[in-house]
Amino acid sequence: MIDRLTEKIRKTQAPIVVGLDPTMKLIPGHLLKRAFAEYGETMKGAAEAVWQYNKAIVDAVCDLIPAVKPQIAMYEQFGVEGLIAFQRTVEYCKEKGLIVIGDVKRGDIGSTSEAYATGHLGQVQVGGTMCRGFDEDFVTVNPYLGSDGVKPFIKVCREERKGIFVLVKTSNPSSGEFQDRLVREEGGRERPLYEIVGEQVAAWGEECMGTAYSNVGAVVGATYPEQGRILRAIMPKTFILVPGYGAQGGRGADLVHFFNEDGLGAIINSSRGIIAAYQQEQYAKYGEENFADASRAAVLAMKEDIAQALAARG
Repeated sequence: MIDRLTEKIRKTQAPIVVGLDPTMKLIPGHLLKRAFAEYGETMKGAAEAVWQYNKAIVDAVCDLIPAVKPQIAMYEQFGVEGLIAFQRTVEYCKEKGLIVIGDVKRGDIGSTSEAYATGHLGQVQVGGTMCRGFDEDFVTVNPYLGSDGVKPFIKVCREERKGIFVLVKTSNPSSGEFQDRLVREEGGRERPLYEIVGEQVAAWGEECMGTAYSNVGAVVGATYPEQGRILRAIMPKTFILVPGYGAQGGRGADLVHFFNEDGLGAIINSSRGIIAAYQQEQYAKYGEENFADASRAAVLAMKEDIAQALAARG
């Protein structure tokens, strides 16, 4: 799967993933009005508005980007109907030729982790039939329960030729409370925990290689460029999913160290900065009715920003 992702990045010249993270505050009023008229102000009405919002944005940007990243919590808040919208979104994006990174941040132990891996990446036996659940191409995984929470995902990745992105250094402001804690190793050397996790991700990745990069990737926030530089060196064969562009403050100039010399090795996520572009001053001219056109313009601007930053690196 990592080979498919790198191929699509080369084809689009856009190391960009659009985060499909809908909330009621982001969805234009005319979509809400239409969905509520049909299903009422109910979970089903909310889920229908989410689905129509996602579909319009995907239609507007699918030729520009290699991948999307729906955040499952934004769908779970609407219960079962929200999860149906999540699955519809995954299926539609794959129909449009996009790679789907399910931002599910799963991580548990033993059979529970196996079930998460099966439900999102693999197949489950139902009687005499093998069935697929959400069937994303990649998912995000939390490693902080240890290797027995990650290895079931790696096993399914090998079987299904899919991939994962393991949380290493996340973009949120409080990530350092634990991830930056210094760990004393043998010989008295101290290193932050995220470096040790990064080394383990690289080791796991050796078990699940594509052609040049591993199907075991890492999540490192755009808001921590210096840590990105360190982790890029620690994980040379690891593709890095970089959240935090745009709304969280990351910019192209901050991101060059996440990439390898081949111009690959990283894919940059923007969520609100793209899906809610119509609410931003620079895209206000599009208006609420043309929210998807504003999203397309935001993708083009992001693509140019990253390209200029990489070109300036030389």
